Amino acid sequence: MPFFPGAARFAALPLYLLPVAALAQDVELRSLDGTVTLEGTLVAYDGAYYRLDTIYGPLTIAAEGVACAGPGCPDLTTFVAEARIAGETTVAEGLLPALLAGFAADRGMTLAPPEPNGDGLAYALTRGDGTTAARFTIASGSSDSGFLALLNRDTDLALTLRPPTGTERRADRSAAPDDPPLGSRVRVIGLDALVPVVSARNPIDSISLPDLAAIVAGDIDNWQALGGPDAPIALHLMSPEMGLAQAFGSGLLGMDMDDPTPGTTLHDSAVALSAAVARDAYALGVTAQSAQGAARSLPLSGACGLSQVADANAVKAEDYPMTAPVYVYLAPQRLPQLVRDFLVWTETEAAERVVADAGYIDQGLTRASLSVQGMRLANAIAAAGAEVPLAELQRLVGTLGSAERLSSTFRFANGSVEFDAQSRAAAARLAAAIERGDFDGRRLIFVGFSDGEGPAEVNLRLSLRRAEAAREAVLAAAEGAQPDRVRLEVDAFGEAMPMACDDNDWGRAVNRRVEVWLD
Repeated sequence: MPFFPGAARFAALPLYLLPVAALAQDVELRSLDGTVTLEGTLVAYDGAYYRLDTIYGPLTIAAEGVACAGPGCPDLTTFVAEARIAGETTVAEGLLPALLAGFAADRGMTLAPPEPNGDGLAYALTRGDGTTAARFTIASGSSDSGFLALLNRDTDLALTLRPPTGTERRADRSAAPDDPPLGSRVRVIGLDALVPVVSARNPIDSISLPDLAAIVAGDIDNWQALGGPDAPIALHLMSPEMGLAQAFGSGLLGMDMDDPTPGTTLHDSAVALSAAVARDAYALGVTAQSAQGAARSLPLSGACGLSQVADANAVKAEDYPMTAPVYVYLAPQRLPQLVRDFLVWTETEAAERVVADAGYIDQGLTRASLSVQGMRLANAIAAAGAEVPLAELQRLVGTLGSAERLSSTFRFANGSVEFDAQSRAAAARLAAAIERGDFDGRRLIFVGFSDGEGPAEVNLRLSLRRAEAAREAVLAAAEGAQPDRVRLEVDAFGEAMPMACDDNDWGRAVNRRVEVWLD
């Protein structure tokens, strides 16, 4: 088989390219030294690679190593990378344009003001000479519309605030069983959180998730039941088609939000919801933390005495139960090079600053010593059952007392060692930090914890397996790391330090985790 510079390197790249009628013509690719020639039908060009059907089968060839001849050759000087994006309005109108502007500036380009077209708003990235390098067409809507467009192949990227439903996963597999599944075509570009909010004039200082569920279901309708004034609760929720509403209803409360309690005020905007609650002393709402505005958020309390606040560290570590990752789901076809470069850039420190400036929570690594986590230790002692001896708590303090907890935390389904999407993103970021040498000469300890369901001995073994799985996943991702420069160890304490009450599903999910400590 003829060899072209870069051909072998890209042989394993995904071969999911949309046929482009204008390019489906015979072309000839010649190596720059003129010694090798390859003929075939040009299927696609993405700004960096040609995709050809040849007598040798489909081939992906780096454009930098060849010259193209024939009527089907694209004009490399005028090529514009195109990407279609659909999904959540709050992300499409708030975070995404800020990220595009940051990426453009990083590449020495500018983001032109958006122009409407038949599919949404078109954002063009222009070079210094005024020519267009890329065009991102964004169709604002909901998580539902984003997934629908993705499944119908009407978009390249879907912005969502929830993972796909079982129905959407099955539809994806049924339509294209040979494509990578949705779960492997996702990135997390930022974090948000769902927070219960009240007016600054409301005297309530916390609320439990069971009480919140009872209010949404209509079983509690007066503030007096929560220790407040004798006044009706004016409930404000987001419209059922919004991804945050779906994550809140099905993901946390196990409720169908399509049929809200009579008297509930629905909003198509998290900002509008927060503003309405802030004006009414007897209102209660659930909104995005990034859109909280003048409303006051309430900590989530539990019957066991544990409480969670949606601060940045708790959201990054998923210690706060209503964390809401901002997902980007990718179509299976190969995207233009500049679009792929943008997705890679969203994982950089520059992008993290843009995320924070836009009111979201970035995923950059933070550190916290055990000495500033006294409440966690107090909770561990108070919540420890008879199966967690004092000696184990003493061992925990001895192991972690001089260490710092990193914000990278890995979560698992019940009885599983499989990561969720946010945990996969955390693994990639931790691996990148290891490759950069951020922890050279130090020790990283992957510490497993479990919920309190079942025998403590079984939970301890499972938490150790999860710690080992997390370490192996990070090692596999850190391909460029030098193993002798940082020590990666594992330990486990089972149910010894719960983060939330074990009397409900969301509390148990928070407790099933692997923390990473730096010593």
